[in-house]
Order: sequence, then C-alpha cells, then structure tokens
Amino acid sequence: MKIFIAGASGAIGRHLVPQLVARGHAVVGSTRSAAKVDALRALGAEPVVVDALDPDSVAGAVARAEPEVVVHQLTALSGPADFRHVARMAAATDRLRTEGTDHLLAAARAIGARRVVAQSNAMWMERTGGPAADESVRIEPHPPADAARSVAALRHLEDAVTGIAWGAGIALRYGGFYGPGTGISAEPDAVMAGYVRGRRFPIVGGGGGVWSLVHIVDAASATVAAIERGTPGIYHVADDEPAPVRVFLPELARALGAKPPRRVPAWLARLVAGEGAVSLMTRARGISSGKIKKELGWTPRYPTWRTGFAEGLR
Repeated sequence: MKIFIAGASGAIGRHLVPQLVARGHAVVGSTRSAAKVDALRALGAEPVVVDALDPDSVAGAVARAEPEVVVHQLTALSGPADFRHVARMAAATDRLRTEGTDHLLAAARAIGARRVVAQSNAMWMERTGGPAADESVRIEPHPPADAARSVAALRHLEDAVTGIAWGAGIALRYGGFYGPGTGISAEPDAVMAGYVRGRRFPIVGGGGGVWSLVHIVDAASATVAAIERGTPGIYHVADDEPAPVRVFLPELARALGAKPPRRVPAWLARLVAGEGAVSLMTRARGISSGKIKKELGWTPRYPTWRTGFAEGLR
C-alpha cells in the first residue's frame, strides 16, 4: 500500500518506517524539520517537510502522496522534560492532537484514503475500576485541572478518528514507550533515563499508579498490524505485565546501572509538579492488550518489561 506517516521522524516512526518498507509498502514520511530529511530517506521513506498546524501544508503533502492509509504519529515531546511546567511542556502536542488531527483527517478525506491510524496513549484511563482497562473503558472524564487540556486533546483525537464515516478510523492507545530512540533507553541522550540515573524521577507517595509499558519495536509492529488489517475503533498496545510505579521503577534503575529511585510524599510532588503528575504516579490504570492479539494476531517481542529492560534498552 501507499502509506503517509505524519511525524515519521519521531520515536515510533523511526521503527515503523523500516518495518513497513520491509513488508513491501511504499512510505511517504513527513517531518517538520528539514534536517531530518536524509535520516528519513535512509530508513526507506520518501521524505516531505510539512507544518502539521498549517492546513494547506498538510493538504498539499497528502494530495501529492495520494496514500491509501494516513498514519498520525505527530507529537512534540522531544527535548528536555520540564516537570515544574507540565502543562506548558504538553501544549504543542495538545495542538497536534487537536488541530493537527483535524487537518490530517480533512486531507485524508479529500483524497479518498480508506484508513487512518492515529497515536493515542493509555496514561489517562478512567481512574475507577481494576488495575487493567480494556478498550471499553473511557478516558478519565474528570482529570486534574492541570492535565485537563491534554486529556481533552486525547479525547478529541480518539473521537475524531474513530468517528469518521468515510473510512476505517483506528486509534491506538499505546503504553509508555521504552527502547532505542525513546526517553528510556541506554543511549546517552535519553531524557527520562537521565532523570532515573540522576535520581530525579522519584516514586511519589505509595507509587501505586499502574503503568503499562511497551517496547518501541513492539509498538511499531502493532501499528503495522493496525495499518494492514485493523478494523474501526480503539486498540490497546502494551506488554502483558501492567505494574505499579513502585515495582517497575526500581527495576528500571537497576537496568540502567543507577541507584534506587528516591521516594517523595505526594504533597511535596504536588507542589513541585502538580496534581496531574501525582495522579499518573499514584492513580493511573494499566491496560489489557487482548483485543489486538486476538483480532490482529499481534505478538510482542518483549511480553514483559522485565525482559525488555534486561535485553531491549540498547
């Protein structure tokens, strides 16, 4: 198929493009940076520079590509993390999940694309219920005030993509990424790994927030499955072991050769990072990926983060 990937130079795009090319697909990959054009070409994509917040730029690029499938992997999460200003840090990605989504959908509809696959995430599943949510669970309807804009942006993306009537709209709720090219890897410039090594990523309160994780290579292979044979709706993409922060974070520190994480009380973290960050560390729910395994035959290379941390960070 001819596939247009918006945000192809991002963490998942760098693994998704070569997997699609290896399976015989023709890929046009967009980036907002001309400096990344050569890297995209080396991965096997036809590169194009696009401003995702400019509807004319998006429409022109998609029209020239004439893809059968449009893939939305747009974020603005690279660079240093600023936990003292979480909402400000997320603002650019929020716009890509609202305005950027709308521009891509309009462009895809105009050229008759038959499928759209978009990146959502599973960090804001509704905070009531068991530790692992399936696809019937909604995004948290009453998030903390400092996370409300970002949660609303996720909701907008999912509703807009899965609501299209002219093609198959698929939203992928990924677990937290780790592995090469992400913030959690053995690479020296991996941002979150640097925080773990510096003991600046603490366990907050009791560390009871349950996170689902997924190796970036597995996230890409799940995306390939959705592109090739997914049906309209939502799929969860994560490994088989949702775990509380207090369980996986010390193991991550050990895998990175770091000292154990510090512990800080929730009230202090709330003062420094806000209520949204505290909710993620203390109240988050994991996800179950049974649907994508059953319907699309997806099997992760790293079925648990324990193996992934030991073998897959490099």
